[in-house]
Amino acid sequence: MNRRVLGQKFARLATNAVMRSPQLWRVFRPLMRKQFDAIAGTWDTMRAADHLAPYEAALEAVEPQPARTLDLGTGTGQGAFAIARRFPEAEVVGVDLATAMVEEADRKMPDDLRRRVRFEAADASALPYPGESFGLVAHANMIPFFDELDRVLQPGGQALFAFSLGEETPIYVAAERLRTELERRGFIDFAEFTAGKGTAFLARKPVRA
Repeated sequence: MNRRVLGQKFARLATNAVMRSPQLWRVFRPLMRKQFDAIAGTWDTMRAADHLAPYEAALEAVEPQPARTLDLGTGTGQGAFAIARRFPEAEVVGVDLATAMVEEADRKMPDDLRRRVRFEAADASALPYPGESFGLVAHANMIPFFDELDRVLQPGGQALFAFSLGEETPIYVAAERLRTELERRGFIDFAEFTAGKGTAFLARKPVRA
């Protein structure tokens, strides 16, 4: 079994474990960071050309246009760049656990997006941002941390989850599980998307009186 397949199996194992018991993230976090630091330089060559198709399909349904957005698990920045191009007035922050991924994203930054996009190394389970900071929080092939997502998302803002290969994505959470966790936190306006080989899910944090 080659290293890539082993990495995919480990990512699925970590996702399933953390979704069952979020406290296990402290065990998997250093291993996931090491894994993604190691492949940052070749990450783009490992992705299919249409890997962002479900992500972009869900972005088309985001409204109103968010002023400030967060791309969690940004990797080499493809999702952050897609957000910036979809919403040309938005500020975009791309976050990844792996420092090498953040460095690669910075290296790839298009000049026309440099004013509005920045990348930072951070843990999605404990983000360094104030509450209600973002109008959109997006995840592409990313383990979600629902309490932290709820904390940083503005009332009326939307949460986006995309999985480039659907159920075959190594880091994958079923739509039913996403809906259950988000409903528990009061989210509404659920929508599902299929594009390319993948799926996406969109939900809104309500505005409370």
